[in-house]
Amino acid sequence: MRLLFSILASALVIFSTALAAEPPATPRFIAALRAGRAQHIVIYGTSLSKGGAWVPQLQQTLDARFPGLVKLTNSARGGQHSGWGAAHVDSAVVALKPDVVFIEFAINDAVTRFDLSLDTIRRNVDTILDRIATLPTCEVILQIMNPAFGKAEGDSAHRRQQDAYQQIYRDAASRRGLLLVDHAAAWNRLLAAEGEAAVKKLIPDGVHPNVEGWRRIVTPPLHRALDIAPPP
Repeated sequence: MRLLFSILASALVIFSTALAAEPPATPRFIAALRAGRAQHIVIYGTSLSKGGAWVPQLQQTLDARFPGLVKLTNSARGGQHSGWGAAHVDSAVVALKPDVVFIEFAINDAVTRFDLSLDTIRRNVDTILDRIATLPTCEVILQIMNPAFGKAEGDSAHRRQQDAYQQIYRDAASRRGLLLVDHAAAWNRLLAAEGEAAVKKLIPDGVHPNVEGWRRIVTPPLHRALDIAPPP
């Protein structure tokens, strides 16, 4: 009997994985905008979204291409993590009934002083995504932003196991067939190629990119992922 349950459980996992389709090459909300349908965008995450220049940079591009069709609500909150995100997703996202929501919390999930386990973060992420899934037409786009640089253990801004916390979002995107825009890779390439001094020019405090950092490292790949990049 135990063997039968084990086989059935394994089959269910395989079946569920097979159902997770790849995200479309062009996000649904972009296709809707091209068809002339107004879209409501909600931003949900940390200070990297609440105050990050990528948000107005994205809105500027969308407004230029689709004038009068885009409404953007920024529900992000500085200093918060996915626990806050799970607790407030109903009021900050679901109640707004958006067409698409951009989510990022990984950088604060890894903050050492919060002492949030990987299992806790997985549950938080699943809660957020499950609640948004009650809106059957809402598209979800996950983002992994920049890692924190130069914050030693003992610093209030120290992050631990950053890649492991980021991986939770990669896994969730893969499992659910969601678009993931992973900016960490580009930041790590910059660090490897040009060194810490180059990173500090774009992230002076080690956590929050300046306008040039967003413009150079984050916005171009985001636009490509959304299929709104200008032609070469």
